[in-house]
Amino acid sequence: MKLLNERDRRIYREELAPRLPARIFDAHVHVFDRDFFPPGFTFPPRTCYHKFGGAFPLPLWREAMKELLPEQEVWLNCFSTPRREIDRDRMPEVKGPREFVMALVSPADPVEKVKQRIESARAVGVKPYLNYAAELYGKKSGEVEIFDMLTPEQLAYLDEKALAVTLHIPRAGRFADPLNQRQMRELCEKYPHIKFIFAHIGRAYFMRNIRESNLEEFVQYPNAFFDTAMVNSAEILKYLCDRFPAERILFGTDTPIALLRGKSVEINDQYAYLMGENYAVGTSIIDTEGAVEFTFFFYEQLRGLLAGVPEGDLEKVLFTNAHQLFTGIRAQ
Repeated sequence: MKLLNERDRRIYREELAPRLPARIFDAHVHVFDRDFFPPGFTFPPRTCYHKFGGAFPLPLWREAMKELLPEQEVWLNCFSTPRREIDRDRMPEVKGPREFVMALVSPADPVEKVKQRIESARAVGVKPYLNYAAELYGKKSGEVEIFDMLTPEQLAYLDEKALAVTLHIPRAGRFADPLNQRQMRELCEKYPHIKFIFAHIGRAYFMRNIRESNLEEFVQYPNAFFDTAMVNSAEILKYLCDRFPAERILFGTDTPIALLRGKSVEINDQYAYLMGENYAVGTSIIDTEGAVEFTFFFYEQLRGLLAGVPEGDLEKVLFTNAHQLFTGIRAQ
């Protein structure tokens, strides 16, 4: 797998390698094989997974990390891709002490099924997603609430076992939505043994969204965590670190999306992905003329962290926090 060009190698050599710790823990990776889907399944045109042949198995991730981070020992927490068609009973087959897995879960799944999934794979938790709730309850995606995404029975089991939940919050307002904020806090209060990892910093990809998040109210909950997946804004990352304990911030990338070339930018209290490749990722602006030579979202995220996270907290965010969290769960 040949990913890097000379500009990428220079970015790694001059900007990243001198400041990155020896170990990196990516807490947010999507891993799946073709046979996780029914025969004949194909992704829609321009879906980024076509870049990788319609799958992103663990050997491909390992190979990519050797290229992108050749001087680092890279760990991961992974889950499959939460599409309706995927077999949720199939999970990435992680190996060794550096690889962790979470199970996909729908509110349609009986708690015994969830328990079986977790125990069979020694999973450290679950990854719900709003499309599963929308399908079950007949809601439009924009109408789904956090409380729709997991059942009380599932949450009670996860709390009993002190497992983790990586939660991609719904609704157009994202982290600035008062209903989301209230339900996020209620989850932390009612299920104190679950480690709630709010993905993408609560999907706060632009400053106004995180300024209106009431972020400080989450400091009081020791089971509230944020991962940084697909956030490359140094300003947002600094805002997070200034107002929330660094010990509960986890580096995440959203790989393999992060292996595309591009950069997310803020425009008038909105955000968009400037794409150097012709794939559809969220709100995309594609450089059809090839006017700009992009590097990977992966490297842009690391650039943002190095610029926005205090030097003394970098190793915590990039490795120690996730290592302690997931090894602690696995050891139970």
